[in-house]
Amino acid sequence: MTDTVETLAEEYFDALLAEDPTWAHMLSEYSYAGQFADGSRAAEDATIAAMRGFAARADAAPVGDLDEQQRITLSVLSANAAARADLLEGRLHELGADPIFGEQTSLPLVVGMLAIPDAEVAEAMLSKLNAIGEYFGDLAQRHREGVASGRTPAEFAVRGTIEQLEAALAVPADEDPLLAAMKLPDDVDDDLRPTLVEVISSSVRPGMTAYRDVLRDEVLPHARPDNKCGLSWLTDGADTYDRTLRYFTTTTLSAKEIHDIGLSQIASLADEYRALGPSVVGTDDLAGIFAAMRSDPQLHFTNGEEIVTAAELAMARAEAVMPAWFEVLPKAPCGVESTITGAKAFYFPPAADGSRGGTFFVNVADASAWGTFELEALAFHEGIPGHHLQLSVSAELEGVPEFRKHVHNAAYAEGWGLYSERLADEMGLYTTDADRMGMLSADSLRACRLVVDTGLHALGWSRQQAVEYMISNSPMTEAIVRPEVDRYIVSPGQATSYMVGRLEIQRIRREAERRQGSSFSVRAFHSAVLDSGSLPLGVLDSVVRTRLP
Repeated sequence: MTDTVETLAEEYFDALLAEDPTWAHMLSEYSYAGQFADGSRAAEDATIAAMRGFAARADAAPVGDLDEQQRITLSVLSANAAARADLLEGRLHELGADPIFGEQTSLPLVVGMLAIPDAEVAEAMLSKLNAIGEYFGDLAQRHREGVASGRTPAEFAVRGTIEQLEAALAVPADEDPLLAAMKLPDDVDDDLRPTLVEVISSSVRPGMTAYRDVLRDEVLPHARPDNKCGLSWLTDGADTYDRTLRYFTTTTLSAKEIHDIGLSQIASLADEYRALGPSVVGTDDLAGIFAAMRSDPQLHFTNGEEIVTAAELAMARAEAVMPAWFEVLPKAPCGVESTITGAKAFYFPPAADGSRGGTFFVNVADASAWGTFELEALAFHEGIPGHHLQLSVSAELEGVPEFRKHVHNAAYAEGWGLYSERLADEMGLYTTDADRMGMLSADSLRACRLVVDTGLHALGWSRQQAVEYMISNSPMTEAIVRPEVDRYIVSPGQATSYMVGRLEIQRIRREAERRQGSSFSVRAFHSAVLDSGSLPLGVLDSVVRTRLP
């Protein structure tokens, strides 16, 4: 039976790499360097069928003689494949105009993270650029399909994407951000660069133009206005949203249940703010606390270098005490880099071949938008003991199939990141009460996400209604809140994964503490959570119960 489980796992990993060649390239699988995702409906249908097939094979496998890790492999594979198929059947490509994470804005950053170690991989980038052009053409066609079936994106997302495409097309091809991002080997740079420019001109730009034209001429006239920007306004919106919630939370929680959990969290956080308020801002009035956190210049950074330095210091403090809390530590280092694109903070894992460590990116485009109080919580979330620890430990696991080292279950991964923010408080890592207030601010964001994401996509909230709720129930400024709300609109369900995952990990820990009493070890608990890779939450619960009976 061992060979059967291993073979199934190997085939599944191969299918995942083929579906997302850029991810494969990032994992140093250089045979995929010349490929890019196929965005066509035919490719999507083929992936759905393949995922259903993998899930059925995993479910049908006899488990009587399997060891623990083999059982986990089958459970993870079945759940992951079924969830991927369910999500793809939601046909979200038809709604895919995205000015926040869309390829027209994210590709330069992604390409900059791709290792190009030799001339062969450098040459393959020509094929990748051709495939990127084809992908933009696929996106155009998928949006046409959406219009034909009455499924269109939100108007602001369409307009924003058109503007970004037009700005990108206005840049001379030999100055294209994709080209600037590529880290070509010195011995091929001069010879290959003119050919890369030619491919950008002949493939990438025509694909982007076709995508822009379809969005402008065919999609925009039918796009949904701000008061109908959520999925609930689509005929099949409820079903589509349920698919995203199952995928991102790895639970069967309904939109209403998630909404109510968010409301409860918001209420409990108010008491925590009032307890810390007097020592940080001189008041326990909630509105006064929020106002000070938003506008007090002494609580905000003034330049990007300060932000990077503060993040580096925070992670250094965490590294110093990690052995007291964790049995296994990552081998790969984690660095901090500034950026002026993308989300406010995000993380890229290390390269599988060790050529690049993990990277915690901080967006310094507007340094004053960063509260000094919020940096530490974000560093602990994205870096150590958060995503860098979890993803590095997962990638460095031995004796488990490759797909389990790299597969991403959002509620587990983001839940761990948010759990790490509270764990950092247990570890004594926050420098001041103001930094602890930043932990609460981060919690407010994730709790608001439960309320607002479900409000937009299940309850019919408008864009403005979502903005007003977050401003009233968190210390975030309107300038921060608006792009957050827009993110939830274009990425339905994803934002619910953080708090749902955190609360579930905390529940699992509390139950382990009750079961084990004085023999409970937090180091052993963390090993039980981390040393099987990224797990659906139900599988995680089962694993911890087995390890810590």
